[in-house]
This record gives sequence, C-alpha cells and structure tokens, in this order.
Amino acid sequence: MPKQKTHSASSKRFKVTGSGKFVRSRGHKQHKATPKSSKQKRNLRGTTIAHSGDERRIAEAIPYAKKNR
Repeated sequence: MPKQKTHSASSKRFKVTGSGKFVRSRGHKQHKATPKSSKQKRNLRGTTIAHSGDERRIAEAIPYAKKNR
C-alpha cells in the first residue's frame, strides 16, 4: 500500500492536542489591524480548538497526525 500524501498547508496550520483535538490559530489578525479595537486584537491572540464538524476533513489532510481514533 503506498503512503498517503500530507497536505503541506494543513500540516502548518493545525496541530493535535494530547486528547486528539485539532488546534488552529485565529484569523483576521495579520492584516488591516488599525481599524480593529485593542480588545478585538487581544482576543484574536493565541489558539483555539477547531470546530468538530471540520475534524474529519483536517484528519484526512493530515493522515499521519497523532490523533486518537
């Protein structure tokens, strides 16, 4: 059986937590930051858990991620 290819962009954007959930960074913070309030920019820092509806798609894009299945 041949190896599966990992989607390079997805592997850079998503990481797997110890419990097997996918972590992503928040969007809308890299560009046009001047009109955004300090509170909005502060709340966009850090990471968040990816939506459960997207987990299957992410897992297919990163087949060798250490995911608890």
